[in-house]
Amino acid sequence: QVQLVESGGGLVQAGGSLRLSCAASGSIFMLNAMDWYRQAPGKQRELVASSTRAGITNYVDSVKGRFTITRDNAKKTVYLQMNSLKPEDTAVYYCKVTVAYGDYWGQGTQVTVSS
Repeated sequence: QVQLVESGGGLVQAGGSLRLSCAASGSIFMLNAMDWYRQAPGKQRELVASSTRAGITNYVDSVKGRFTITRDNAKKTVYLQMNSLKPEDTAVYYCKVTVAYGDYWGQGTQVTVSS
């Protein structure tokens, strides 16, 4: 089993910054992709940023230039630095990790951006 603990969400004014963290623990074998998703009220969950074990990253167009995903493989932790936040970034943010035997999701952390 893999456990994921997310932290760093909160309330911030537009233009502000937040840093999310997601730490994985448990029986982890071959930690591969570590990703961040978000789900806003009434909308489908969307992939925000992804990272491979080799460090290749991808972003949804709406966050390019504002968000940065990084990871520490030794600590089994993935981060999402969010700058220049906009009200439309308001959502519950989830991390997802892919290991040799499947995908695991975090519990989600609320990010609210006020205008």
